[in-house]
Amino acid sequence: MNRDQAYTLMTQMLQNKNLQKHNLAVEAIMRALAKELKKKHPELSGEEFNEEEWGIVGLLHDADYEITGKDLTKHTLVTEERIKSLGASEKVINGIKAHSDTIKSKRENYLEKAVFACDELSGLITAAALVRPDKKLAGLTTDSVLKRFKEKAFAAGAKREQILLCETELEIPFPEFVKISLEAMQGIAPKLGL
Repeated sequence: MNRDQAYTLMTQMLQNKNLQKHNLAVEAIMRALAKELKKKHPELSGEEFNEEEWGIVGLLHDADYEITGKDLTKHTLVTEERIKSLGASEKVINGIKAHSDTIKSKRENYLEKAVFACDELSGLITAAALVRPDKKLAGLTTDSVLKRFKEKAFAAGAKREQILLCETELEIPFPEFVKISLEAMQGIAPKLGL
């Protein structure tokens, strides 16, 4: 399975443009995290941090969200069935399933841990951009996202404890995690409409 196939599948399964943009944001963050973790862990195989695979996991992590609705017992399982026929690896399938606590509560590798943490952060960053007068990512800073993070009422749905797993599970300090994620999203801002 390649990125073009994943993108086509995601846009076929998801009609909501904002959900499509969310998946694009998580894809960008996942690719950036793969690069960063590869630098931090040169002792591990390059395959551990395969940017294409990490990006596909981000791109497809919520692909079946509309199809499964609010039924978290099925979320990611529809995607799993569809991508198996496209030749997706078990690593990609498990990565997609890992962002859903209901389906996979134990995350076993960096890929699975990364998608779980960055999924929520992408939403917080988007919300922080949308309250700016220009509604753009360009002027958003790491410090402003960190400030918004501390405001519990701001983007209340973003699970902060899940985001903070970046420190224990990825060994990336929280401010650095925000910086990596924000810069990744800024790199595709036109695609996100931000």
